[in-house]
Amino acid sequence: MIKFLLFIGLSASALHAELPDIHAVPMDLKVPAVTSGEPSAGSRVSQVTAGWEGTAVHHLLCLPSDWTAGAKLPVLVEYAGNGGYKNAFGDVSAGTVEGSNLGWGISAGRGFIWVCLPYVEVDEKGKRNAIKWWGNLAETKRYCVATVKDVCARWGGDAERVILCGFSRGSIGCNFVGLGDDEIAKLWRAFVCHSHYDGVIEKWPYSGADRASALRRLQRLGSRPQWISHEGSTAATEAYLKRTGISGHWTFHALPFRNHTDDWVLRDLLLREQLREWIAATIK
Repeated sequence: MIKFLLFIGLSASALHAELPDIHAVPMDLKVPAVTSGEPSAGSRVSQVTAGWEGTAVHHLLCLPSDWTAGAKLPVLVEYAGNGGYKNAFGDVSAGTVEGSNLGWGISAGRGFIWVCLPYVEVDEKGKRNAIKWWGNLAETKRYCVATVKDVCARWGGDAERVILCGFSRGSIGCNFVGLGDDEIAKLWRAFVCHSHYDGVIEKWPYSGADRASALRRLQRLGSRPQWISHEGSTAATEAYLKRTGISGHWTFHALPFRNHTDDWVLRDLLLREQLREWIAATIK
């Protein structure tokens, strides 16, 4: 187990520069390639939910290696970060369902059904997966609700143990999409939010990024737990949530690296162990 000491007392910019780079830590997990054909134990396949046939919209379904027909398994539903992202540390995000990592790092391919969902773009040319931001928000939510219900009905997902996960844009999306209305908010047992959080930054380039709107979404959370992590520090999110006056079931963890990435879960880190333990306790 690789453990790093997070030094405190530095300014935000200095802290970012002083933290180690995660690329020096070798990966011990590799996300499986996407294959074609019918889903089966251990496979990760591209799927289209009924009602979106003939469009360019798709999601990924990964059944664990220990999947058997008739069993009920918890479900990890994941949203990706924005595409076209690259920083000075070599961190990149393609914004695709294929580029997501959190579910695999949490499960290592066992014990959980893993679903990577798209944001759905709609225009005169048709429907497709959106690489940046939310696409058509109503259509994105509609695809999510339909897909989660289908996975539970057809592939043995336990509707009482569905966890919404997201990185960066997806982390904001845990509340922005996942708590966006009463129907979709009912789907989730818990949330994993890594790097950014709905309402902390108001100047994102989309409608509804303001704190009044974020507060209305947050009020749908209730007593359900959220894991909240961020590279360097979670102080900004903690301060924001304190100001809301809402008493939530939040667990905060700083990723002790400078990197804006979700592939930390593919490495043998103390934080990954803590996340897995939190998940296990949450679905027990």
